[in-house]
Amino acid sequence: MSSDRSKDVTPPPLPAPLAVPVADSHTHLDMQSGTVEEGLAKAASVGVTTVVQVGCDVNGSRWAADTAAAHPNVHATVALHPNEAPRIVLGDPDGWSRQGERSAGRDAALDEALAEIDRLAALPHVKGVGETGLDHFRTGPEGIAAQERSFRAHIEIAKRHGKALVIHDRDAHADVLRILKEEGAPERTVFHCYSGDAEMARICAENGYFMSFAGNVTFKNAQPLRDALVAAPRELVLVETDAPFLTPAPYRGRPNAPYLVPVTLRAMAAVKGLDEDTLAAAISANTARAFDY
Repeated sequence: MSSDRSKDVTPPPLPAPLAVPVADSHTHLDMQSGTVEEGLAKAASVGVTTVVQVGCDVNGSRWAADTAAAHPNVHATVALHPNEAPRIVLGDPDGWSRQGERSAGRDAALDEALAEIDRLAALPHVKGVGETGLDHFRTGPEGIAAQERSFRAHIEIAKRHGKALVIHDRDAHADVLRILKEEGAPERTVFHCYSGDAEMARICAENGYFMSFAGNVTFKNAQPLRDALVAAPRELVLVETDAPFLTPAPYRGRPNAPYLVPVTLRAMAAVKGLDEDTLAAAISANTARAFDY
């Protein structure tokens, strides 16, 4: 990403509306500019009529649950992000997490945070537990134990409440798949911002895991992701923004939002050799099935 491009905070233009409405399976409305109502209206104007608002820490998860309770077209997921678990346990004295300094709370603090996620997961408008999983990119080896303990706890919470499990997997494919196998995956498991290759897509398909593709599938250097999309069965494919991150080409580096789902969906349809209405109809049904709404 060029430094010039990364400074462009102009929202990309509205894409042509989709004829078949779809859902953004993973977004962070709390990190986007403007009000929730404005963001939802803009998305709906181009056929993105449903969004899944994802929690990454205790406060964000409470916000997601409250927002879903207030808006019928918003569904919530609640969790401690994989990088949040080590922050809670080990603290953040030197700011590595970019979340401000924090003192170490040890395992007791993680238990307390997980108890609140468990409480929120029981709410009817909370449709998933996530994003949880493993991130070997941002957390060093000393944080792996906290991440794994948190991930296993989230799997158990999702199963006990009958909710979808939303996975964040960064540079940790083998370990994520191993822990899912060891714990037994929930009935509905979603790999958010799918980042594996075609071989991993086949493994996910064998296990019935959903694969949600974000704007990075449009990036020039993302051929392995496009190969994975080709390998992923149509009935297990979702689309997401992960907004405000991962804005699709040609708007990479500018702020992302749910209204840009059509840009990614059209690129995905081209990769899969489907017309956009066919793919949109499949994704719409898949997302409702994945999150049980």
